[in-house]
Amino acid sequence: MAKQIKLEPIDHEVSVKTNNNLLSMLLQQKLNVNWKCGGRGRCSTCHVYIQSGAESLSPKSKRELKTLELISNCKENSRLACQTRVLGEGVVIELPAGMYLSEINDLDTLIGKRVQQPILHPLDGSVLVQGGMTITRSIVNELKKALQEIDQILSKT
Repeated sequence: MAKQIKLEPIDHEVSVKTNNNLLSMLLQQKLNVNWKCGGRGRCSTCHVYIQSGAESLSPKSKRELKTLELISNCKENSRLACQTRVLGEGVVIELPAGMYLSEINDLDTLIGKRVQQPILHPLDGSVLVQGGMTITRSIVNELKKALQEIDQILSKT
């Protein structure tokens, strides 16, 4: 049986099959959600906040708790979409403003392109690139450093 989930701040309601995870729903909605670890709960690129209805979701697993500990902008209502299963009604999800930096095959191809929305650091939520900025070589170098830092931290988990 499908459950209704509300997505904020886009004020959009979607149906999710009972026991499906939030990541699959977000991907079906064609939202720009990254999942660097392939949905195994080992990164934080699908980090979302639960505004209400947390009791209608699966409890946090040990893996999810361990990964959430790495995120400096983690709050009590933080969840990893890949690890969070929908069990009941009344869930409201707050999507982060921007997209998390994930594995980008060739960052150099971004040079000269304008970013539509902010690119966020997945571990601390800081804005690496402001929305509307044009990507320069120095920005690409900073993005590469951030990806290396993320990989180093995640390899220790």
